[in-house]
Amino acid sequence: MNTDPLWYKDAIFYEVFVRAFADSNSDGIGDLPGLTSKLDYLQWLGVDAIWMLPIFPSPLRDDGYDVADYFSVHPDYGVLDDVRRLITEAHRRGLRIIAELIPNHTSDQNAWFQASRDPGHPEHARYRDWYVWSETDQKYRDARIIFLDTEPSNWTYDPMRGAYYWHRFFSHQPDLNYDHPEVQRAMLRVVQFWLDLGADGFRVDATPYLYEREGTSCENLPETHAYLKRVRAFVDAYAPGTMLLSEANQWPEDVRPYFGDPAAGPGQAEFHMNFHFPLMPRIFMALAQADRTPIEQILARTPPLPDGCQWATFLRCHDELTLEMVTPEERQFMWAFYAPEPRMRLNLGIRRRLAPLLANDRARIELANSLLLTLTGSPVLYYGDEIGMGDNIGLNDRDGVRTPVQWSAATNAGFSAADPSVLYIPVIDDETYGYRRVNVEAQRGDPNSLLNRMRTMIAVRKEYVAFGRGELQLLAPANHAVLAYLRGHRDETILVVNNLAAEPQEVSLNLSAFAGTRPVDLFTGQMVAPVTGVPYRLKLGRYEYSWLRLR
Repeated sequence: MNTDPLWYKDAIFYEVFVRAFADSNSDGIGDLPGLTSKLDYLQWLGVDAIWMLPIFPSPLRDDGYDVADYFSVHPDYGVLDDVRRLITEAHRRGLRIIAELIPNHTSDQNAWFQASRDPGHPEHARYRDWYVWSETDQKYRDARIIFLDTEPSNWTYDPMRGAYYWHRFFSHQPDLNYDHPEVQRAMLRVVQFWLDLGADGFRVDATPYLYEREGTSCENLPETHAYLKRVRAFVDAYAPGTMLLSEANQWPEDVRPYFGDPAAGPGQAEFHMNFHFPLMPRIFMALAQADRTPIEQILARTPPLPDGCQWATFLRCHDELTLEMVTPEERQFMWAFYAPEPRMRLNLGIRRRLAPLLANDRARIELANSLLLTLTGSPVLYYGDEIGMGDNIGLNDRDGVRTPVQWSAATNAGFSAADPSVLYIPVIDDETYGYRRVNVEAQRGDPNSLLNRMRTMIAVRKEYVAFGRGELQLLAPANHAVLAYLRGHRDETILVVNNLAAEPQEVSLNLSAFAGTRPVDLFTGQMVAPVTGVPYRLKLGRYEYSWLRLR
């Protein structure tokens, strides 16, 4: 196991939906022993940390983000001993396990909420104020509604309590009341419980929404930051080296406070990492427009981070491709380009996987991953994207991008030995993305497959510290279809050049500061034309990318 306390800066993260990964007991549902059985594959792929989506007991109305019990495991996935074995086996392979922490809300079936809503419950007095209740639904009217497709309000009336409860997400997910000291302490106990099981870090869900204040958006409030600093201080004291990753879907300048100010002294740090949500849609915009401008603009708006902090970057995840952090005009463009059918859209986003978004164009898929692996931050891969899995937009809500992993051409794609009729959702079985055509086994055996190319790209990235820790310097060639930048750290300087267009491009780069060096292609090891005092000219094929070390 890498003992560097800044390990996450160099890491490749891999997001896993346990339900979709591997079924060990033939009940049609992926489980923890199934995930454990596939650790060798993840080690072979080259990832460093496995982020598991929620595995708590839950009604599963939101795939586990509706938590019924923070201190156990959903029986579909196994038992607590399965968690311990997974972590032990992962550590034996040098892999880390990142658990999910969902502090903002619970399920309406959580025992805490059931006691809070029911005046006749024997523990009502204790839990009465653990949630945000109101006699009216007119409070906090400046807070936006996030799930516009399903929720008309952030308030829902509960007839048993005779009052309204607050929820920033689905109405079956009541928000906890962090003005109550017992709620604050309870969530720290949750953190402690999973640290005791051996978790190496937490991806913390929906961090901006913990507190509510009248006359505000109820996001990014000072009280929220104060509590998150308390969580960080607890983690640092109780389990030093634990990594905290925040899900704050905000503009970069609004996300910056979630890192805190570690240099200001004890108790001032918040998260080690935050997702860079606004960068993600602009990668897709740049590809659609064959123009680097959207990426340049959002990077110019991205503030520097404190020492020890890092962005988490991604192309796709378990949710829709969110378009919250774009303008209305950009949103309409993205919908028209990437989601022309209404059923491809969800809330303010697009419910498609990476390969279908990019028309299953191998060159475009590789280019998108070149951007992911070489731009600022640590990359997060979504399970199945390494083989170009498709989606099923005929399924409800987000299920279309949460289908079973396609391990082989065997029945059920090798995911499960159950009768196909009992699978939690069907495997992809169409002509383009079906499991007989797209699967891990076939691609592992093909040296020219997307999977093997992804493995190579990951390995090359991990050879060079500059990708995870280095500065990023954008170059400004006249050709806007080319995005070029330098990644530099100590004695490493790497030139990355990406052709965003479907046509071949020529580009001239000002590399005069490196005159006399002979660039080396990081994939082939071959030297290319030397850098001189004149503009450095490159020819790139359609969607071609080049990673060159300058020496």
